Amino acid sequence: MHPAFSVIFFTTMSGAGYGLWFWLALSFDLADRNGKGVALLALALGFLLVSIGLLSSTLHLGKPLRAWRAFSQWRSSWLSREGVLAILCYAPVLWLGWALMQGHDNVIARVMLALLSLSTVLCTGMIYASLKPIPAWRHALVLPMYLLFALFTGGLLLLSIRSLFGTATPSWTALTTLIAAVLLWRLKRAYWRGIDRAELPVARSAALGLPADRDVRVFERPHTEANYLTKEMGFVLARKHSRRLRLLSVIFFAALPALCAMPLWLFVHLDPLPWLALAALSALLGTFVERWLFFAEARHVVTLYY
Repeated sequence: MHPAFSVIFFTTMSGAGYGLWFWLALSFDLADRNGKGVALLALALGFLLVSIGLLSSTLHLGKPLRAWRAFSQWRSSWLSREGVLAILCYAPVLWLGWALMQGHDNVIARVMLALLSLSTVLCTGMIYASLKPIPAWRHALVLPMYLLFALFTGGLLLLSIRSLFGTATPSWTALTTLIAAVLLWRLKRAYWRGIDRAELPVARSAALGLPADRDVRVFERPHTEANYLTKEMGFVLARKHSRRLRLLSVIFFAALPALCAMPLWLFVHLDPLPWLALAALSALLGTFVERWLFFAEARHVVTLYY
């Protein structure tokens, strides 16, 4: 598949924003002075990430002005459900922000925010996990990875904001970050192994009604020039580039955050802000590379006929 940078940017930025909102909704210290500042900044940053991500997603459309029509198919389309839930998320964000500005908490708004944020990321993952013609996206780990990357990047952003306001960071959060980074690496490694070994579910012979073991070769290409299918679905990433980009993504989304978490775990008196900020930025960059590979390495069955 040909990677669309607008969609990659959308899934990375909005995923981090929804993850940030989810962890903020589960916080218990929003009512005190520092907690209020943390909450308002986290709500604003999440609002910025999600809004920029949603706007960038329309750039991949042929006619962006018609993007509103996608909301009408929520009964059958995961894309439409994602759009509806993404818009609904703004309601508890504004509600919770208004409550905090008035000096009190709002448990109902927090519960709504947590559920809607997690559901939106789930719908984003299901957009790809539901596509049968692309076996790499039908892998069982696609949906969990979308959720985990959103929670990991959003969690690091919230920890960075908390340290910016001088809120104490428990030592177990550094250990949790270390474990989460290792878990992400192991799951992504399992996913890459799975798609490397998987074959396309059909062969060229199936289009002609011939037995699967019958060798079918293309005598003449169906087009003299490239078309939409060959450009978007027939993108091929060289294996040597794939290996390098995989290593680069792991370094950024797993290795560097883990290395940043280790000093905070071993030396509790360190200033956590620079370490957590570096870990968050590194995780976002690694997620961007990982998401580019997610699209670039996917093979559509239509390529069999070209």
